[in-house]
Amino acid sequence: MKKVDKHHGVVMPLDRHNVDTDAIIPKQFLKSIKRSGFGRNLFDEWRYHDHGEPGMDHSTRKRNMDFILNHPRYQDASILLGRHNFGCGSSREHAVWALMDHGFRVVIAPSFADIFFNNAQKNGLLTIVLDEDIIEQLFTEVVENPGYRILVDLPAQHIALPNRHTISFDIDPFHKDRHIRGLDDIGLTLEHADEIRDFEEKRRQTAPWLFNNQH
Repeated sequence: MKKVDKHHGVVMPLDRHNVDTDAIIPKQFLKSIKRSGFGRNLFDEWRYHDHGEPGMDHSTRKRNMDFILNHPRYQDASILLGRHNFGCGSSREHAVWALMDHGFRVVIAPSFADIFFNNAQKNGLLTIVLDEDIIEQLFTEVVENPGYRILVDLPAQHIALPNRHTISFDIDPFHKDRHIRGLDDIGLTLEHADEIRDFEEKRRQTAPWLFNNQH
């Protein structure tokens, strides 16, 4: 997965509580296990006026210009600002894939659904929890200032605002380390490849019958 060290980007404010995974990526788009190609259908039911299906020509679909993702000022946004319980609902990993495929690298909210939060850590989407009063302040500043950008400094665990103020955030040391080094579950396992090979060799010697059918 991609490393996250320092990320500077435009913030998009999604002013809705309890954004569930079916809203993030509707169920009809879950037919692929590839991690790419979902960005075009991110928030599909809010983003378009018609019902979306896989394989549609999106250039012919009528966009809902009242939905924040379609606003011209947020077309380059890579940081999503959310409300309580972001990512609730079903456990689909595709929700994280869709956000990342669209271009979001960081999601900031007062709270996240547990499964979505864990899926984000495993795929390289940085999720940051901040107090509600700070979130409210950020919503106000983002809306009032077009092109509002912040710098998320993961090693320092702070967010630098345009006015040069900084906001500190907490993150589990394990999650912090895997984001900085860009390690998913497979990458973490491969760090122990030598120990795994040693174990298998010792096992082969002490229980050879287990390996009789292997070539």
